Amino acid sequence: MDLHAVNIRRSLGSGSAKLVGAARVQRALWISTSALALCGCGAEPGDNGSGATNGSVDDLRWRHRHASGGVAGTGGAATGGLTGNGGVGGTSSTGGISSTGGASTGGAPSTGGVPNTGGAPSTGGAPSTGGVSTGGASTGGAPSTGGAPSTGGASTGGSSGMRTYSTKFPLTENPISEGGNWINGQTTGIDWHDVSTTPGLAIGHEQGASYTDGTALLTGTWGPNQTAEAVVHSINQKDSCFQEVELRLRSTLSAHVCTGYEISFKATKTSSAYMIIVRWNGPLGNFTILKEADGAQYGVTEGDVVKATIVGNVITAYLNGQQVASVTDDVYTSGSPGMGFNLETSDSTCFGTNGDYGFTSYTATGQ
Repeated sequence: MDLHAVNIRRSLGSGSAKLVGAARVQRALWISTSALALCGCGAEPGDNGSGATNGSVDDLRWRHRHASGGVAGTGGAATGGLTGNGGVGGTSSTGGISSTGGASTGGAPSTGGVPNTGGAPSTGGAPSTGGVSTGGASTGGAPSTGGAPSTGGASTGGSSGMRTYSTKFPLTENPISEGGNWINGQTTGIDWHDVSTTPGLAIGHEQGASYTDGTALLTGTWGPNQTAEAVVHSINQKDSCFQEVELRLRSTLSAHVCTGYEISFKATKTSSAYMIIVRWNGPLGNFTILKEADGAQYGVTEGDVVKATIVGNVITAYLNGQQVASVTDDVYTSGSPGMGFNLETSDSTCFGTNGDYGFTSYTATGQ
């Protein structure tokens, strides 16, 4: 990408760019030296507040979300969590891709993934042969008898109006599908990148252009009050790569459009770490940063647990069980949970480091 052309294009966009917070200034030093030298663009310090201007196109001076505004920019997202706990009339699982409830439409067995452990027999539906279980109570078919034990995976369903999906990523897939339960940033959204899995790990595949995060969203209908939680994998941390793990809430993906909320943590424990809550506004590079918190205490490393919730118009971020940020926004009232991963490659040594960070498990709920 021609950095000179990008900066000229940005300067002609909607609104002036402002770098806000220590993290943005630090990012500017990492990825924009050549661009600023070519075009003479300067960074005007701002005030790190809770509101902000809207992001426009991409701003290579401050990665992914800090395009043009105080707490304003664009993001991707991630999600994560725990395993399912059985189903309403479905087959309970001790791991794997299992159901926590919800009505199944009955019929064909699952064809992929690791076999389910069984648990209480299902009252309907064809027996599962492994893979993703998509419901709890079935409307028809022979009862399930269980099967071989599961070693990890995902669950879908819910009870009492609650829907849950949980996975330990048991399959090798690129992009992630787990029986049609996920859509991806490039396969569906075109302008972003996909998420892939190997047993026990999900990673993103962003490279090149900024803001094109590896993104995956859950399919189906989700209630508006949502939770996403994940366990972090992170090794060989390098600040200049801006590796981020992201949780998504009330999000949608279609061709050239990505909307919803992202809660993102930088995978580092240095002073350049940060946590941001972002609203994606649709087109690539159009986003608003709703909240930012900078400092080592907001970064993540191997084994950390990240969580995000949205109830009504309140979005809350957690790290290892402790609330770290909260903000309100009224723009989106529906959508799906999901996950995402950012990688900046202005530093050429960051290419190919996608596998150094990701999620080892993920759970989402909606009600």
